[in-house]
Amino acid sequence: MSQSAMRPNMVITVLCGTLTSLVVIGFARLAYGVILPAMRADLGLSYQQAGILSTVTALCYVCFVLAGGLAAARWGAKASIMFGMLTVTAGFVGLAFAANFWLVMALMGLLGFGTAFAFAPMVALLATWFPEKRGLVIGCMTSGVGVGVLVSGVLVPFLFATFGEQGWRVSWGVFAGAALLVAVMVGLFVRNPPTAKASDAGHLPADEKWLIYRNPRVLIVATTYGIIGMSYIVQTVFMVSFMVESGHSASIAGRYMAMMGLMSIAAGPLWGWLSDFWGRGNALATCIFLVIMAMTLPLIEQSLPYFFFHFLVMGASINGVFAMIQTSATDQVAPRYIPIAFSFATLFFAFGQFLGPAIAGWLIETTGGFTVAYSFTVLVLSVGFGLTLLIRRFPKELAVGEPSVGATPSAEGPAEAK
Repeated sequence: MSQSAMRPNMVITVLCGTLTSLVVIGFARLAYGVILPAMRADLGLSYQQAGILSTVTALCYVCFVLAGGLAAARWGAKASIMFGMLTVTAGFVGLAFAANFWLVMALMGLLGFGTAFAFAPMVALLATWFPEKRGLVIGCMTSGVGVGVLVSGVLVPFLFATFGEQGWRVSWGVFAGAALLVAVMVGLFVRNPPTAKASDAGHLPADEKWLIYRNPRVLIVATTYGIIGMSYIVQTVFMVSFMVESGHSASIAGRYMAMMGLMSIAAGPLWGWLSDFWGRGNALATCIFLVIMAMTLPLIEQSLPYFFFHFLVMGASINGVFAMIQTSATDQVAPRYIPIAFSFATLFFAFGQFLGPAIAGWLIETTGGFTVAYSFTVLVLSVGFGLTLLIRRFPKELAVGEPSVGATPSAEGPAEAK
């Protein structure tokens, strides 16, 4: 029987992938920025400590993202995803009861550890089952992040209003319930793809892997992904606090965050569709330029209209950046090398998320405000924009193609597109 005939239901499988993304990215990573003001006040944390907590999550993700891929290859993607989801569930439960900085730090690290075993294996599973619709499934997973931001922006302020000082603890508890539910859905509905053949990426010799790691085009895409990760996590962790410190209410900030999440649900698929006929590099450069504009607005003035348009433009563009840079990572290499290239680029992204909050938190504490931290973020994004101009010039030919029988795979550096 062919693989097409053996495929699981696409809608249900992709739904599980979207919900996985919602929990491990939307809740475990991005909701922290909405919960932070109340959590910081209750536990007496400094902004530098708050940045360290987010950094620890990213550090654990960096350290274990490749281990998550190896676990999926050895025991199956489904087992790895379920392990990751249950680990994230345990982290959420612990955060609902934690009472000191060091315990919270360990639990935030647990969230990063669990995410490493859930997110990338789910992307690989969906891409393996539905290779001809890779853009669609990546877009759907990106939409899960937007749904997570939307739900967090609406739900967390409601829980704060309902439960008062304990609202942040209840929020982590609700996230734990959601993570457990998704783990059950994965167990019931997700199936592993057919076992990979010995010639596939997981069994590549070291020299072929290094051919990918050293390729200039792969490195440019990966570095751009890292810059995007560094900049976006600073926005999600500290922008709500920036609004609150500027004299605006946390509830309004939560609504703006929800608006951004709502818009970003459609942004990934729409920008991906645009990139199919306009060119990946053109659409990516336009998207990241819009993100730079959005990040600049609160630096000009800290009034509600400027914050409103910040979240509006971010919602319309940021998920498009994610969808296109992830797709660009898979565009550069032959199908058998996609898992290696995607994991390599994700490592840069995770490292950027590791550095971003630590640097921004230190700048906020040192300067006594948010202006320098966000000016630094705009500067870093400007470097990323320059790299997207190089991506625009990539030729259509693969950077690392399929090898001839008994030969080393072909590799070409960046060149101007015809």
